[in-house]
Amino acid sequence: MEKLWILGPLVFLAGFIDSIAGGGGLISLPAYIFAGIPIHLAMGTNKLSSSLGTLTASVTFFIHKKIWIKLALVSAILALIGSWIGASLAMIFSDASLKTVLIFVLPMMAVFVLWPRKEKVFTPKDNFPWLQISLLTFLVGMYDGFIGPGTGSMLIFGFVSVLGMSYTQASANAKIANLASGIAALVTFALSGQVNFILGLVAACFSIAGNISGSLLAVKFGKKLIQPLLIIVFGILMIKMIMDVL
Repeated sequence: MEKLWILGPLVFLAGFIDSIAGGGGLISLPAYIFAGIPIHLAMGTNKLSSSLGTLTASVTFFIHKKIWIKLALVSAILALIGSWIGASLAMIFSDASLKTVLIFVLPMMAVFVLWPRKEKVFTPKDNFPWLQISLLTFLVGMYDGFIGPGTGSMLIFGFVSVLGMSYTQASANAKIANLASGIAALVTFALSGQVNFILGLVAACFSIAGNISGSLLAVKFGKKLIQPLLIIVFGILMIKMIMDVL
């Protein structure tokens, strides 16, 4: 339990960031490893605590009517399928190759997001671009199967840049897709015996607290809070991938 002195605050911070801008795994997974947990066990246990935290954030957004059910379900199904395919292909393609591609792709995504645009709040009455959102969530799900951390951030970036969706609505609906891909990974690790359920459930309490705090602030402050944190998280992701490739 002495590991919680390290894990607790970092997992809380990861949940807080993840509920707003995604990318909490960039904090929580290294925290588990830093605490001395073997890498595969760390990945599986992290999926347990982070998935429960993501579930909490999803419920919070749902209560505040920020989630469009049809969009969330379609995104979740496609992200789940993509994640499964990505995990299978990971045995063929190296992480370094994918990260090298992303180093060039992510800055272009950032330009799209920062480019001034009129935000739109989608409703079921709108002519929604299902083809674009289907391709987006499927591809991001594949990324989640390949690497993982930053999936939520990519979904938010995609929802905003491709669809012109508001940051708050994008953050809310991205949670459902992220939750689906996370559960798929959790089941895979659990079947392989790579989940410490006791440690994961205790750490989940910190993750849940962070997700509740972050999602409530996201609902209240919207773009003013989400956009800066999103840029910071993506900056960390870029630095991490560049260091991994080098």
